Amino acid sequence: MSTQWLKPYMPRSLYARAALILVLPVIVVLLVVSIAFLQKHLEEVTSQMTRTAVREIRLVVDVMEDAETQQQALAAARQDLSVLEMSARFLPLNVAPQNGTRRWYDFIAPQVEAEIRALLPNTQEVALPNGQEVRLYLATDLGTLELSFDRRRLSPTAPHQLIVTMVFFAGLMTSISFLYMRNQLRPITRLADAAQAFGRGRVVPYTPGGAIEVRAAGSAFVDMRARIERQIEQRTLMLSGVSHDLRTPLTRLKLGLALLPEDEAAPLLQDVNEMQSLLDAFLEFSRGTAESAPESIDPNIWLSQIIDDAQRAGQPVELVSIEGQGTAMLRPSAMRRAVENLIGNAIRYGTRAEVSMSLTPKSMRIRVEDDGPGIPAEQRTEAVRPFTRLDPARNQNQGSGVGLGLAIVADITRVHGGTLRLGSSERLGGLCADIVIGR
Repeated sequence: MSTQWLKPYMPRSLYARAALILVLPVIVVLLVVSIAFLQKHLEEVTSQMTRTAVREIRLVVDVMEDAETQQQALAAARQDLSVLEMSARFLPLNVAPQNGTRRWYDFIAPQVEAEIRALLPNTQEVALPNGQEVRLYLATDLGTLELSFDRRRLSPTAPHQLIVTMVFFAGLMTSISFLYMRNQLRPITRLADAAQAFGRGRVVPYTPGGAIEVRAAGSAFVDMRARIERQIEQRTLMLSGVSHDLRTPLTRLKLGLALLPEDEAAPLLQDVNEMQSLLDAFLEFSRGTAESAPESIDPNIWLSQIIDDAQRAGQPVELVSIEGQGTAMLRPSAMRRAVENLIGNAIRYGTRAEVSMSLTPKSMRIRVEDDGPGIPAEQRTEAVRPFTRLDPARNQNQGSGVGLGLAIVADITRVHGGTLRLGSSERLGGLCADIVIGR
């Protein structure tokens, strides 16, 4: 049987699911025991006891039937009332019977009243004010007769005590279980927080703890985090070293070409400049996000400064909209490089760029659009890979680059725990690049 329909109604967090697993059986057991106790025990016993008491009441009423006055009726039933431990009196004509009253938690009282009214049709009111006394008002030929006797003759004493006891101890044990469960789930929550923070480019202190299985998962995470950090460090050192070491021979080549005639040195100088651009891109790619730590910033002010700097540099870029307020945890310099790369690509392959930002409680989105040729849907996955060059149609305005622009943006976005999405711009008709980062 499929259970897909149930998923939207199930809690998503581990704590809520564990609480549901813990509380649901307790509630079911309480309901089953309560219903079984009420139906199989209390109701049957109460019915038998009420019927017995009604027979005694009928005996008293039958003894009073032949009396001509109220005093004679009470005198005739005095001996039976004494044996049955009841008290009786006739209400004055101007006194109405007491309205049927009962305690709000006396859940067996409705059954008692229903049984008495069914067996004694001349019953006017049944008052059950407490657990010790019953006052029954009967209509007779001599007037309204009030009979008082012990409540324990109609139903078991304090029938609600079992329910109250069950609910109290169920609540007590459930609370203790919640405390224990919280202690057991805390290590899992800490592990999830540490993994989420590392996925967003932050390293938070974490020490494995909890049950054996949770400790094993925590230790595996710590080892994995250490290996990833070493690999990132090795990649950065390797690319930085290669880029730095190649700068010296390139400088010597430039000096050597400066001694040659200009017409002979021009083609070679162009090749050297391309190699210099390639090394600069390598160095930028190798830096990644290593030079800054995450900090809380105001994205509105931060993005406005980037656009202002680009406009002062003569770039045709415009900040079209900013939605939402708040702060975000970012590596400012690294994310600035990502936004500037997107703006540079937009201007290189188009004539202008438009930037917008949307800030919600859960995410931050930075969008850069251009009016260039765009990127076909089937090539967008390849476009974010390092050293990938697309169709020459995108290189109609300027040089083709080295294929690291979008790769650097994707790498920086990924370190922030976000994603780079490429699409088509509805406003300008070119490429639409979205940097989406969770807050």
